[in-house]
Amino acid sequence: MESSSVDLKQTLNLPRTDFSMKANLTQSEPRMLARWSDEDLYGQIRNARAGRPTYILHDGPPYANGDIHIGHAFNKILKDFMMKSRTMAGFDTPYVPGFDCHGLPIEFKVDQLLGSKKAKMSVAEIRQECRKYAAKWVATQTKQFERLGILGRWNDPYLTMSPQYQSVIAGAFVDFLDKGYVYKGLKPVHWCIHDRTALAEAEVEYEDHSSPSVWVRFALASDPATIDAALGGKRVFALIWTTTPWTLPANLGIAFHPKYPYAAFETASGDTTGDTYIVAQELLAATAERCGWTEGAIVATFPGAQLERAIFRHPFLDRDSLGILADHVTLEQGTGAVHTAPGHGQEDYVVGQKYGLPVYCPVDGSGKMYEPAGTGPLPPEILGKTVWQANPVIIEILKANGALLARQKIEHSYPHCWRCHNATIFRATEQWFIGMDRNHLRQRALDAIKTVRWMPEWG
Repeated sequence: MESSSVDLKQTLNLPRTDFSMKANLTQSEPRMLARWSDEDLYGQIRNARAGRPTYILHDGPPYANGDIHIGHAFNKILKDFMMKSRTMAGFDTPYVPGFDCHGLPIEFKVDQLLGSKKAKMSVAEIRQECRKYAAKWVATQTKQFERLGILGRWNDPYLTMSPQYQSVIAGAFVDFLDKGYVYKGLKPVHWCIHDRTALAEAEVEYEDHSSPSVWVRFALASDPATIDAALGGKRVFALIWTTTPWTLPANLGIAFHPKYPYAAFETASGDTTGDTYIVAQELLAATAERCGWTEGAIVATFPGAQLERAIFRHPFLDRDSLGILADHVTLEQGTGAVHTAPGHGQEDYVVGQKYGLPVYCPVDGSGKMYEPAGTGPLPPEILGKTVWQANPVIIEILKANGALLARQKIEHSYPHCWRCHNATIFRATEQWFIGMDRNHLRQRALDAIKTVRWMPEWG
């Protein structure tokens, strides 16, 4: 067969364009972005859309402490799609980017860069170094976001470290203060003893942690017969279980569930023979096994409500512990009697406020035990020790006082600091709060929700 000499390309009706056969994006994209900048494309769009209905995106700022990553790109590109589509739909869509310039990650990095030099610097000088470090990354991230083709007011972003921005925050705080919403209170919060700072719930990560768990008895000091006539004349104890022995010096109450049935179990074996222990009836079998009660009998049963305002004695301090009622008591584990330290737990704090218990916290910012002014003495052997160092010491004190009935190690999920990944504690500190229940603020906020158009509506 004779081969064809026809140029097949000439048989096709191909379009004739000036488009390059290659995209050459690494060369063409920077040229395009430079042209956008030279022509002030963003400003031209603003002028063209002036007077049109506005579509505003309040953009949460990235943290200015490093190069952007794929998460930043994903976030900003999606938002850019949305803003440009709204622009093409006829809206005026200004985009004001911002940067978060505060926080411990910047301080940590600056500490590393300064090294031993930091010890000779004033606080103001260190803060200035932090500002310089943040400004460096603001400039770097701006170039990186512009390289992605994100249109916005990059020449004038909002910075959390700018005086103007901080003045607006201060002004908003004063407005809340004038309207009676703000108060300074002593309240337990997540606290990192390594970074010496409070943590929001969103800044806490949960990781596996090993803790000592102890079963501790509190002697009943008030008349047992007021709980149940069958207890008259008996040696009665409440039995609590906790994985934080270091919080026992701050104990001010024992919480019981008002509706759970409780059993008073009189032991007939071992060192506790003749003693009567109050335990949630559903948890009695497991508790007896853990504490080694091989013999004994239930001498009374009653609802937890009967234990309200009963008076117990602290196992090693000259202090009473009040019987209180709380719905957060569960039957998942423990004894149904919950050790309550209002200075070291959110639920403890809330129920403590109900019963007028003080917010007592004998732990300082570095996590060390101390004696707050105006409080009774603590065992000297725990003073100056961190909470983790105090755990075994307190367990030995309990044992020496005959208050420790059982102990074991447990592995469980425990809150850790997202920055340094060390275990956190709950610790009462003085904080500024906006009271949602003051001057009907919560209801006003709920009412305002009804006036907002939600996109999507189920949001």
